[in-house]
Order: sequence, then structure tokens, then C-alpha cells
Amino acid sequence: MAKMHLIWLISGLLLLGIAVPQVTATPQGGNEATSVEKIKSQVAKLGLGEKARATITTKDGTKIKGYVARADDDDFVMRDRKTDTPTTIRYADVAKVERNRGHSTARNIAIGVGIGAGALLAAILITIAHLD
Repeated sequence: MAKMHLIWLISGLLLLGIAVPQVTATPQGGNEATSVEKIKSQVAKLGLGEKARATITTKDGTKIKGYVARADDDDFVMRDRKTDTPTTIRYADVAKVERNRGHSTARNIAIGVGIGAGALLAAILITIAHLD
């Protein structure tokens, strides 16, 4: 009986492992100019104004949340949505740009499917446990 539970547990973990997105490593030591151009294009895609919400992570680890108020050649201005205080950030100091648009439909569907698969797996395991 314990063997059967172990088999079901391992097969369930293998099935759930397929659904988890793969994490890939990015090389550290890339070209600085390419990185700055990439950050500029990401900020340009956000746009300007209160709908251009983002979270900026700087290279020293500071996170700045707000919206893009102004974008220049060397830097851009983020304004906090609550206090409306401006923060000027140089493109060269940015490590990551995250767009804040809430949960996407695909993410909500994936969460629902994961919960459903977990509930189904639990029901199957409980049924098998009661058969013995």
C-alpha cells in the first residue's frame, strides 16, 4: 500500500513539474550600451502618464514604484502614485523594469488549472487510500 502511495506521489510531482515554467540563467557581463538601450526601449514601451505604471529595480537593489512622468535621453522621472513625489533615475542605474498591469488572464487561468489539478490529484489519492 505504501508503495502505491509513493508511486502516485512521484507521478503527481512529475506532472506538476511539467507545468512549472523553466528558469533560465542570464549571462552577467553583457555589453553596458546594449543594456542601456534595452532599458530605454522598455521604458518607452511603458509610455508616459498615470497609466504607465511600473516597478523599477536599480542596480543597488532599490525598488521604485509609480508611473513614468517624463523620459529623456539619459534619464527618466518616476512619480509615486500616492505622494506624487518625483524620482529621477538614470538608465544606466536600472537593473530591471517590471510593468504593473495587474494579473493577466493567462496567469489567472494557470492558477485555476493548478488548483483544479491539485484537487483532482488529492481526490484520486484519497480514493486509492480508501480502496485498500
